[in-house]
Amino acid sequence: MNTSILLIEDDADIGELVAIYLRKEGYRVDIAWHAEQGIALFQKGAYDLLISDIMLPGMDGMELVRHLRSRTTIPILFLTSKKTPQDIVAGLQIGGDDYITKPFEPEVLVARVQAALRRHRASGGLEHGDGSADSWEDGWLTVRKKRLEVLVDRKPVALPAKELQLLLLLLDHPKQVFSVSQLYERIWSLNGDSDERTVMVHIHQLRKKIEIEPTKPRYIVTVRGFGYKFGGNR
Repeated sequence: MNTSILLIEDDADIGELVAIYLRKEGYRVDIAWHAEQGIALFQKGAYDLLISDIMLPGMDGMELVRHLRSRTTIPILFLTSKKTPQDIVAGLQIGGDDYITKPFEPEVLVARVQAALRRHRASGGLEHGDGSADSWEDGWLTVRKKRLEVLVDRKPVALPAKELQLLLLLLDHPKQVFSVSQLYERIWSLNGDSDERTVMVHIHQLRKKIEIEPTKPRYIVTVRGFGYKFGGNR
């Protein structure tokens, strides 16, 4: 396995513990002890996944992810002791794919890393269901599935991997209503206490990018009491 992970963590004990468990699974792990060192390593190497603390000396993890997210689509996981709902929402909104709070079980962290990598790799060749045509468009929104391209009002829109996966899943099953737990299991490949908050934040961000009126969505439609479905028509 040639998968490479960049870990940015200023606590040496936690950093080494995480690295030990990930290396046992065959991953190559580089550790940076602050954001600036992490950026330098990122620019030199090709990484498949990033794990970052938030409370780092100098530049914090939030600013670090803002800086890197515009340059990469690899999965980004926050590993932090900041655990309020506001912290979690903020981390997901700026481009985090998952948010793990300390203290944590190393085995759970490894499982989430594996799930994030699996979903990211699958995004390059997703299987399609009912809406298996290569392209979907209605004049405002265009989705080119094989190219993984999304255009809004004929202009390209960059979507993080999880938002793109949500859109493709709903688009490929236009008649199916997915519950929050089903979406979390399909996209994140995990069950967990934070599934509802994670899914809703990503749905909110996706709507802001593709809907004409995000508060009155026509594509990502809420079916009250059940979940979400794709509501667009050609």
